[in-house]
Amino acid sequence: MGRARLDVINYWSEVKLDIVRKYAQAYSTILAAQRSPALHHSYVDAFAGAGVHVSRQTGEFILGSPLNALNVHPPFKEYHLVDLDGSKVESLRSLVSDHANVTVYHGDCNHVLLKDVFPRARWEKYCRALCLLDPYGLHLDWSVVETAGKMKTVEIFLNFPMMDMNMNVLWRDPARVNAEQAARMDRFWGDHSWREVAYRKQDGLFGEITEKLPGEAVVRAYQARLRTVAGFKHVPDPVPMRNSTGGVLYYLFFASAKPVAADIVKWIFDKYRARGVV
Repeated sequence: MGRARLDVINYWSEVKLDIVRKYAQAYSTILAAQRSPALHHSYVDAFAGAGVHVSRQTGEFILGSPLNALNVHPPFKEYHLVDLDGSKVESLRSLVSDHANVTVYHGDCNHVLLKDVFPRARWEKYCRALCLLDPYGLHLDWSVVETAGKMKTVEIFLNFPMMDMNMNVLWRDPARVNAEQAARMDRFWGDHSWREVAYRKQDGLFGEITEKLPGEAVVRAYQARLRTVAGFKHVPDPVPMRNSTGGVLYYLFFASAKPVAADIVKWIFDKYRARGVV
């Protein structure tokens, strides 16, 4: 498995893996069954990791999203797996070496996806893709999301890293936020408009004051942005992933051009909401 240090994941990450696995199975089943015209469908993982994790709950090995996708039947036609960490790439390559239809990329997904992967999912070639965008924090450029939306051929799961935002950017006093942290948020959001969403100016006793709005306002604005700016027609309400004390670590978004895709994901999301595990 190489020298990569395996990520130790908490139960909410296991929930996320289960959600993506369930939809990947449905997605591949539907697209593989289409015969006229036949569709060439790919699985894309932008932060693929080492391929295997360790469960904090049990200490057992947990298959990562790339290996879950490889276990889907009927299989995807191609798999494109990207990671910036060389040791994780080495581990992943050793795990998938028997699969000729898997390409592993060592690099920044913000460049690899736009240059090498998304161009393979062209509408006129009857190619489609399911893409997992699961950064550890604000490490994803909006250009990747917007390109996927405008292509109409790429569906995405996206980790909206609320904890990173709250810790480093969405402070009560925005004037105190480090300029580099604000720039990270700009790249993730695509422009400066998050400032207008996260804060509200109003008159105070001694002049104008800036009030920080609840995080849900930022989440709703991003959901609207996926629709109106990126061009995804269907964006179900995201699932909040919470820690043991109920704090939101991140939201899991899904976005697609297809209503049936959103319906399936909404059903999966609602199952987990009903169980009270997110």
